[in-house]
Amino acid sequence: MRVVLASRNSGKLEELRPILSPLGLTLESQAEHDVPSPDETGTTFVENAIIKARTVAEATRLPAVADDSGIVVPLLGGAPGIHSARFAGVGASDDDNNQKMIESIATLEDPITAYYFCAIVFFTSALDPTPLVATAAWHGTLLHEPRGSNGFGYDPYFVPDGYTVTSAELAPEEKNRISHRGLACDRLILQLQDQKQDQSSANSS
Repeated sequence: MRVVLASRNSGKLEELRPILSPLGLTLESQAEHDVPSPDETGTTFVENAIIKARTVAEATRLPAVADDSGIVVPLLGGAPGIHSARFAGVGASDDDNNQKMIESIATLEDPITAYYFCAIVFFTSALDPTPLVATAAWHGTLLHEPRGSNGFGYDPYFVPDGYTVTSAELAPEEKNRISHRGLACDRLILQLQDQKQDQSSANSS
């Protein structure tokens, strides 16, 4: 089944392809279909994921999957939160966002707890009244200096609970197994498998 990822982020595409491949899904990028990104007007990760997936499903007439994710720092009142990709402003780079993060936590006492959060949704079509929704969190602490070169976003500053290395120092396979996006995808896969079984049962009855 061809499915379009509602994102132009190549890092997300490369993370999600192997995670969703066991279901036989061929994941394509929104950029391949030249679909403009919609305004993310939601106030939660789930709302923004739904906006993105529905927009891409409508434009491509294909099933669509979208995630909205970011990092939440309780001591910053939940920031960057849904604004993680544009913490330093619209069009900000990872370096820009990380610099603002470091400035924001500079006066806070260690350990500075934080968690990544991911909401991922799957639409069979733009008119799908019951999209599948899965969420997951990945808890850890923040560093003041970056370590590692894997991943993207805030990964060089994030040390997951139970680890002594940053997310950017983890092998991609390990990160996919334990990250917020990996866990949310696992939960989405279970829902997709249940949906397939329900359809098979309905077709055979």
